[in-house]
Amino acid sequence: FDAWRQKVERIGTLNYPNEARGKLYGRVVLYVELNVKDGSIYNAEISRSSGHKILDQAALRILRMSAPFGPIPRHAMGGATVLAFAREWNFVPGDALSSRNH
Repeated sequence: FDAWRQKVERIGTLNYPNEARGKLYGRVVLYVELNVKDGSIYNAEISRSSGHKILDQAALRILRMSAPFGPIPRHAMGGATVLAFAREWNFVPGDALSSRNH
């Protein structure tokens, strides 16, 4: 998860939505499902909105830009083919993105 977080934060900060720079900040919770085999996105949706459509759409766009995330060790998944989790993304002053477990 740490490599995933670093990649998303780096790409998210570089691609902070222009329309929001210097004026819109918020918290978005994304529900993400990744294919274990190749780290591609199986499904992604907004679980809790930031209240700003621009930030919500940016979170999904940044996630797609960041994919794929690389294969996930199957032995750690107990045979599962999809890894599902929720992450909180914070669009913060300084026009940066940070992420944490939800």
